[in-house]
Amino acid sequence: MRAPIVFDGVWKKFRRGEHHDSLRDLIPSLVRRAAKGPKRDELGASEFWAISDVSFEVQPGQALAVVGPNGAGKSTILKLLTRILKPTRGRCSLTGRVGALIEVAAGFHPDLTGRENIYLQGAIVGMKRAEIAEKFDRIVDFAGIGEFIDTPVKRFSSGMNARLGFAIAANLDPDVLIIDEVLSVGDASFQARCVGRMRELLDRGVPLVFVSHNLPAVLDLCSHGVLINRGTAVFSGGIAETVQQYRKTSAAAAGQAAPDADIWISTVEMFDEHGAPTEVFRGGHAMTVRIGYETRRPVAHPSFALDIHRADGMYCIGINTRMDGQELGQLSGRGSVDLKIDALQLAAGCYAASAGIHRSGGLGAGGGLGVYDVHMLAYPFTVVSDRTELGMVRLDHGWIHRPADGGTVHYGVKEVAS
Repeated sequence: MRAPIVFDGVWKKFRRGEHHDSLRDLIPSLVRRAAKGPKRDELGASEFWAISDVSFEVQPGQALAVVGPNGAGKSTILKLLTRILKPTRGRCSLTGRVGALIEVAAGFHPDLTGRENIYLQGAIVGMKRAEIAEKFDRIVDFAGIGEFIDTPVKRFSSGMNARLGFAIAANLDPDVLIIDEVLSVGDASFQARCVGRMRELLDRGVPLVFVSHNLPAVLDLCSHGVLINRGTAVFSGGIAETVQQYRKTSAAAAGQAAPDADIWISTVEMFDEHGAPTEVFRGGHAMTVRIGYETRRPVAHPSFALDIHRADGMYCIGINTRMDGQELGQLSGRGSVDLKIDALQLAAGCYAASAGIHRSGGLGAGGGLGVYDVHMLAYPFTVVSDRTELGMVRLDHGWIHRPADGGTVHYGVKEVAS
């Protein structure tokens, strides 16, 4: 079966720095290019590849995240998918009606009202006026701009434009859905409604391409991902692994050991419940963090610490050997200290660990008196789960139902670490 979204060996080149303000400048330039310019699939002196040999497919009901740093080429990929741009090489195709939101107010006529733009967008995707009218109230209610629907959109805020744009894209019965980071301009409640609507469409078999820097939302919504860097797909696979690869490329191991420190952190490794090295963990399962050290001379009674922060900076927990009453004695040469967590009770999401070695008075990994070495937020990891969780912590739990008629007591299913 042919995938409804195909991006097959796509290349796209752009030209640097050349801009023509008049036909007088443009015509000689075109003549020069025709006379001695490079072929379509070759680079000229002022050209560069914005996208280089990128491929992916999205099957019905599948959500693919495209992640990467600013300027990596993500928006170019979306513009190629939606036929705003044509590829220099390769093939990209979409099957069916496309719902797309790739720029705030993209496709809106600024002098037309919200009502008129709804009908315009519906006509662009091939809908009859009666079909648009049938969905009109749902679109307006979803966008939450009913009192402004007859106002020209040039007077809308960026948030209002984004709400209306998404409401149109997601409620005109799209066969494929393409959404850019523009949802970030909406408030939290609207973003939650957007995610709910995208889930509905996925359940109906609509494929989705989603570009966002909101990694928790990406983890929550998508099953697969592609990591783009400098126009090239550097990783593709499951969404947790893709997000983790992205965070590893953007994390800087900020070692802060003094040049003449007596002891310093040499390595930090993470292992799952089976002892396999990983940076993707299942909520409720075991995690081991191994902090390797080296010494310049014997060190008496150092304290090892680990702090965990959520991706948004929320401090989750600080653990150290001194508070746990673990006396390490005198350390010399090389070695390692393992922190074993029997059940990682963190909700699904993105986190970063800080590791530190302190003199016996030190507390958290991040600092305090007597710091030998500290690596702040240097070790990102991802937590995944089969169940939907809100907040930061997960609690193993069960439900009990006691009917009023005195019938059988029903117990909810309790998920525990295996």
